Amino acid sequence: MAVARLIIADSERNADLYYATRFLAPDPFIFVQVDGRRLLVMSDLELDRAKSQSRADEVLSYAKLSRELKRKGTAEPAIMDVVADLLKSRQVKEIEVPVDFGVAYADALRKRGLTVQPKADPFFPERMVKSEEEVALLTEALRVTEDALATAIELIRNSDAKPDGTLWLAGKPLTVELLRKTMHLTMMERDCVAQHTIVAPGVQAVDPHNEGSGPLRANEPVVMDVFPQHARSRYFADITRTVVRGKASPKVKRMFEFVKAGQEIAFGMIKDGVDGSAVHRAIMESFERAGFKTGEQGGRMQGFFHGTGHGVGLEIHEPPRVSGRPDILKAGMVVTVEPGLYYLDAGGMRIEDMVVVRPNGCEVLTKAPKVLEI
Repeated sequence: MAVARLIIADSERNADLYYATRFLAPDPFIFVQVDGRRLLVMSDLELDRAKSQSRADEVLSYAKLSRELKRKGTAEPAIMDVVADLLKSRQVKEIEVPVDFGVAYADALRKRGLTVQPKADPFFPERMVKSEEEVALLTEALRVTEDALATAIELIRNSDAKPDGTLWLAGKPLTVELLRKTMHLTMMERDCVAQHTIVAPGVQAVDPHNEGSGPLRANEPVVMDVFPQHARSRYFADITRTVVRGKASPKVKRMFEFVKAGQEIAFGMIKDGVDGSAVHRAIMESFERAGFKTGEQGGRMQGFFHGTGHGVGLEIHEPPRVSGRPDILKAGMVVTVEPGLYYLDAGGMRIEDMVVVRPNGCEVLTKAPKVLEI
């Protein structure tokens, strides 16, 4: 008896559904995979487009399936009536669904005699290993991101420091908001859309996901973490650089050198079959030996208290992880390498590149320079 996979979602937000169909739609539709065949059930609005654009093996009309159920005696077929009837017509009694599948949907299918089992992420494990075509799409998004970041760094470089330490450009204060807007517009012109871009100066960056706000100041680090999605390919990029306009403090300089060295540790270890937790542990130990302690200080976490990296693809954060938890890396996976150090007396420091895991090492995709003082 066949076991089917079922997703009911919109492919604009559900990366698994887009991966399986390569069809982009803003409204939910039904996807069924049974015996290796991919079926879509679409509204009449999207029926013809799905037939011509999707990678499905068969595209069915929801309205037609609903009419057939009415002829069988179901007065007002609900969506789960349509799904259950379709599955039973394909001799399916057991289905796998994503872990975020709706409880009401699952209960309705169980009431109709089907066995419903949530499947742990990733729903399509093959998504973790990228083809060379996917690596090229990721790289395309990354090049756009690098150019946008370079534009922001150039604005910082061309700014002037006032006596109070604030940076000014073209007669106005240089702000986080201006840099973020500049990068977003630069990326939009090349079909990349960014959200939640981090431009975090000084101690704001001690909270690694603080997006940052306000004016920039001379001689303090600014963490810029940019991770847009390409509007056409749907693939993400992710890069972080930390810069100082002027002179960095001795501690910030040491943080920069050891974070950069931490990346080199990862680059030397990452290859097919390596446990990501070993990579993360090696970087943690290098920081500890250098005197960069991690833990709660003054009521705030300080040091290196996030993972070394994560997978990047149709989602900005996807498996595998390079962190304290075991996760075996395989050739073809694309992951970030982003060690960081964060202290209230110095600010934040993070450098992030994207790499492809290869059989005997890793290929660094990111080409942007790493320069602290500008």
